[in-house]
Amino acid sequence: MKRILAFALALAPTTAFAHPGHSFGLMAGLVHPLTGADHLLAMTGVDLWAALQIGRACWLLPLSFLIALSSGFGAAALGVSLPATEPAILASLILLGAMTATTLRAPLTVSLPLVALFGLAHSAAHSVEGAGPPFALGMLVTTAALLGLGTELGLTLSRTVWRAAGAATLLAGLGLTIAG
Repeated sequence: MKRILAFALALAPTTAFAHPGHSFGLMAGLVHPLTGADHLLAMTGVDLWAALQIGRACWLLPLSFLIALSSGFGAAALGVSLPATEPAILASLILLGAMTATTLRAPLTVSLPLVALFGLAHSAAHSVEGAGPPFALGMLVTTAALLGLGTELGLTLSRTVWRAAGAATLLAGLGLTIAG
């Protein structure tokens, strides 16, 4: 159900780029991962792809995303900004969807930096807006909860459901790209 809702939200023109115009503060940060279609889809993609991996990659990929998300907020606090964050976010949705839909397994030397790059892009999008530490804290808390729950849920899914959810994430990423 979560994936169907995320897909429907991704197709709505007002959520194509969820970053402009949202409010700031702890509550906004707590809610944003649940209402920002791009973030919800990215975390779903990380969860699903992590659940496909074998062994420790199952929990290292979500942890990599979370650490990079935190690092991106820290870099923003130091005045560092990253270029091309929106294209990187869209690429994360498309790639995570495609890798899940094809049930691609990758070595940690490839998957960890890739997922970390996606997490960094998602936090960098907010650094441009000056979202601030309370927003970052809220977003990290909700992201951690979603990643933990999503990975556990992903472990219970069949390969057919993984592939379908991956395809939906891929299509939503393409839809956001076209809408943007």
